[in-house]
Amino acid sequence: MSYLWVALGLVLLVIGGEYLVRSSVALSFKFNISKMVIGMTVVSFATSAPELLVSLQAALKGSPAIAINNVVGSNIANIGLVLGIAAMVSSIGVDRSFYKVNWPVMMIYSLGLYYFLRNDNVLSALEGGLMFLGLILFLIYLIKGIKRDRASEAVDEGLAISSNFKIFIWLLIGATALYFGSDWLVYGAKEIAVSIGVSDAVIGVSLVAVGTSVPELAASVIAAAKKEKAISLGNLLGSNIFNIGSVLGLTALITPIPVTEPKMLSSDIIWMLAFAAVILPMVFVKHKFEISRVKGFLLVLAYSIFIVLLFVSGKF
Repeated sequence: MSYLWVALGLVLLVIGGEYLVRSSVALSFKFNISKMVIGMTVVSFATSAPELLVSLQAALKGSPAIAINNVVGSNIANIGLVLGIAAMVSSIGVDRSFYKVNWPVMMIYSLGLYYFLRNDNVLSALEGGLMFLGLILFLIYLIKGIKRDRASEAVDEGLAISSNFKIFIWLLIGATALYFGSDWLVYGAKEIAVSIGVSDAVIGVSLVAVGTSVPELAASVIAAAKKEKAISLGNLLGSNIFNIGSVLGLTALITPIPVTEPKMLSSDIIWMLAFAAVILPMVFVKHKFEISRVKGFLLVLAYSIFIVLLFVSGKF
């Protein structure tokens, strides 16, 4: 039965990703803003919903530390697994906003999280509030500061005449499918993990993190296949920022999040920083301003090494 839940979850996530990308492109026409911004706001928020729901539920049930495992693991999966696979489907072009705005903000959040946790082994309500406030200010900057360049973007012009009601229905279908798909996938994955004796800590960093990253995978691969590459890259960068700023920020506001696993600071979060950092030099080496299929393969390979090391380190 667990495998059935996983299969049904994956189907819903693919459907949700399709409708989310469709509605996102239509919104970029309606509001006359760039697809990168849409990817980093609407799509990122919707695909980060599973992480937010899992983390808030854990906090309310007295296990807030699960939030850190989930977010760190999900951010690693977003770059190593999701971006890697999306690039292998279709190479992803990179514009100037990537290294001038989006990547620096993601690194600031990643380093900020590391500093807050390293400082006293807990993410306090004040620190969570600061991260969430920073996210709100960043979104205001994106929406007001970056306008859409119609000449440089090849999109389905038919979506420009989509009615507001139709866009709302697409968003509703996409968000609902992603919610239930993620829930079923995580439930099935956890059942399978428990049956083979996997520890709770590693479930959070690996299986649950991958499960909650499947919405990003579905949305990004579909976007890449449709050549909506700005949404694909913007979605992943935005999702990592959302995961730290909103998921951990809001969870910490409910209850402080302690670090219960020593290896979280000495290993897992270092991997998260490394994956976030490496995509910048990747953009400037061979095939500049592009995450090529080869680079995507290298990211997936690095993620595979990370997963193997989880086994070798004795976490399982």
